[in-house]
Amino acid sequence: MWNYKPTKHMPKNAAAKPLASAFDGNTALSNYMNGMQQLYSLPNAVANQWVEMVRNVNSPASNQTKGLEDKKAQDEKVKLNSPFVGGVSPQDMVKLFSKVGGQVICKPAVVLEETNKLAKELTAAVANPEALEVEKGDRRFRDDAWDRSPMHKMAMHGYLAWSRAINNMIDHVELEDKDVQRARYLSSLVTDALSPTNNLLSNPAALEKLRESGGKSLMEGFQNFAKDISENNWLPAQVDKSAFQVGENIAATPGDVIYRNDVLELIQYAPTTPLVHERPIMFIPPVVNKYYLLDLAPGKSAVEYLVNSGFQVFMVSWRNPTREHRHWGLDEYVTALEEGIEAIRSITLMDEINLYAACTGAIPMAALLGYLAAKKKKYVKSATMVVAVLDSNEKQSLGLFASNEAIAMAKMKSRYKGVLDGEEMGRVFTWMRPNDLVWNYWVNNYLMGKKPPAFDILFWNNDSTRVTAKLHEDLLDVFSLDLLKVPGGLTVKGEPIDLKQVDCDIYMVGGQTDHISVWKGCFNSAKFFGGDSEFVLHSSGHVQSIINPPGNPKASYMHNAKGAKTSDEWLAGASKAQGSWWDHWAGWLGTRSGDEKAAPYKLGSNQHAPLMRAPGAYVLEK
Repeated sequence: MWNYKPTKHMPKNAAAKPLASAFDGNTALSNYMNGMQQLYSLPNAVANQWVEMVRNVNSPASNQTKGLEDKKAQDEKVKLNSPFVGGVSPQDMVKLFSKVGGQVICKPAVVLEETNKLAKELTAAVANPEALEVEKGDRRFRDDAWDRSPMHKMAMHGYLAWSRAINNMIDHVELEDKDVQRARYLSSLVTDALSPTNNLLSNPAALEKLRESGGKSLMEGFQNFAKDISENNWLPAQVDKSAFQVGENIAATPGDVIYRNDVLELIQYAPTTPLVHERPIMFIPPVVNKYYLLDLAPGKSAVEYLVNSGFQVFMVSWRNPTREHRHWGLDEYVTALEEGIEAIRSITLMDEINLYAACTGAIPMAALLGYLAAKKKKYVKSATMVVAVLDSNEKQSLGLFASNEAIAMAKMKSRYKGVLDGEEMGRVFTWMRPNDLVWNYWVNNYLMGKKPPAFDILFWNNDSTRVTAKLHEDLLDVFSLDLLKVPGGLTVKGEPIDLKQVDCDIYMVGGQTDHISVWKGCFNSAKFFGGDSEFVLHSSGHVQSIINPPGNPKASYMHNAKGAKTSDEWLAGASKAQGSWWDHWAGWLGTRSGDEKAAPYKLGSNQHAPLMRAPGAYVLEK
């Protein structure tokens, strides 16, 4: 370690040679660095590190992307991480914080500026408790107890001022935009964890609950904590699972399993209208989730909505794979889907069907469409994709922390285990939104001593599934190498595919605040196909864009009948409509579903007799 004490009598150029030569042509910077080296007696090795760091910061290529004026708009959603890559490694954290720390050292004026701002805000908070407002959407301090306790309110304002100062400092250092976003995310993990709401003594609402309950809330909180340690991998439980039973009050739309292979079960739903459209639709759920996100509780089910609207609906229910299925990749999933289509064509006596895929379900669906086009099989009339991105989306699909090394490590881990574990993927999703999915339940379950809520979406989200090692590898390659975007980039069952040869109509839905499938990536993905496409932008996030039943007065979506080449052009010419995109979609789908006919009086057929009642067996596998 070097000596940090200044040496006043050091010879003028005793240790400055590496710095003097490094900044020829930049006298001010050279003098500054020479002075720093002499003042703190920095050895040449350390000085060289400073040289490299400052040279990179001041390079023309770096400066082109610097400055607050070049940063993305605050409402631009950026994907932080991907469950396919895994969590942020300690090495990435150390590397990034070292980079930020190095930039801070080179910009002492920024530190002083933000320190002065923080001091002023803290002084103002003491003089005027209303001086600092809580940001819109921050629900941590919404309890009235914060207003009733001046001391706790002062602590709240101090915390908010400090966390904002951290973000401001990161924004002002000269880093590439992605590094700024990475740093903000990692720093938020720390600042969110240190929020006064997460501590019993600094949370006035929890203290009031403790006093009112006579200590019962604390005892119940300890019980909840002990239960989560043993049953929930040390994370606070997000949902009361005892309130739901698959097939009873969730995944409850009546139907039968009419086909099964090793990879999937196929459910046919019972019609509820005397007439139905002759051309059926097959739902393909995400490959990383149970299917019943699309058949949630009554009133929230896309399946129920379409059945009640006179459509013939079939659903794919993926098997929950184990180590013995490690070799299943896109080829096996495409084969299974094609077999499902053959069964539907046989039952309905229709040559063509419609398809629907949500999120990662769109990858095997796109591979299937490309394969069918290559084989000249005209099986699909239209394809609907919801919050689905089919490429790297300019390196965003796998998140800000994806690198060649991280992707290779993720593949190696799943090859060793045979599967990518569902709980592991769930943890990555959880820590993408820690305030909502971790600390919110920490306060509710442990500090307040309450049970987690009975919420159907969270029940589904916690009913995890696994992904086979081979499919995991295929998905990583699709997202990192743009295999579906490049003609012939992906080979399915021995056939090089080209999505431009897929001429069916496409209906694509994006979520305006979606942080998982960023909407501009969804828009661009619809352009990969050769047929006509229509894009709709829903006003909410990922899951809310999938589950969008009519009747919500706050719901809205945007559409552009003229279309556009780019997402920005599309947005500029789009118009807003109130209500659910489901209604708009049902009209679009109806025109592609053929004439109406009498509803079938029984499910399945002689060749495909019902095997069991919905929801089937595969969805119940753990």
